[in-house]
Amino acid sequence: MTLIDEPLPGVKILKPFVFEDERGNFVKPFHEGQLAEHGISMDVKEEFFSTSQAGVLRGMHFQLPPHAHQKLVYCITGRVLDVLLDLRKGSPTYGKSSSFELSAANRHIVHIPVGFAHGFLSMEENSCLVYKTDAVHALEADAGILWNSFGYEWPTGETEPVISGRDIDHPQFSDFKSPFRIAEAE
Repeated sequence: MTLIDEPLPGVKILKPFVFEDERGNFVKPFHEGQLAEHGISMDVKEEFFSTSQAGVLRGMHFQLPPHAHQKLVYCITGRVLDVLLDLRKGSPTYGKSSSFELSAANRHIVHIPVGFAHGFLSMEENSCLVYKTDAVHALEADAGILWNSFGYEWPTGETEPVISGRDIDHPQFSDFKSPFRIAEAE
């Protein structure tokens, strides 16, 4: 597993071990020891996946303390534009966002630490993202930031993205009182 990029402090984009031959490929997206070599320690408590059609926008999601969690996310079919927003008060990148592509072709994995909102725009039909988290989903701690309220220019062009009612009802970033602090997030 190799480190590709660190677009925001604490966020890591990794390339997993891949073996390919005439039969196809074998990909190892989770290896505790190799993650630890990159400063990532995770006791995985839950795994799930979402499948989205082209033009679907999901986000910007996170869980509030005491159920806040870190995530490993990767794409097994299709292609998405993945977007992160730093919610950690005291961070030099508080309120800043970063985006990058996750796809079945590039096989990149992103580690999202506690204190970041996460969302994505599906760029192809049937884009499937897999999530591994170190805390079980807690409905009472489920939260989000309105997708278009933090200055990020989503590449939707003239087309309105497909967004759930839940995601449209998230508060604007300017109205959000962050419970995350840089010291507790690290």
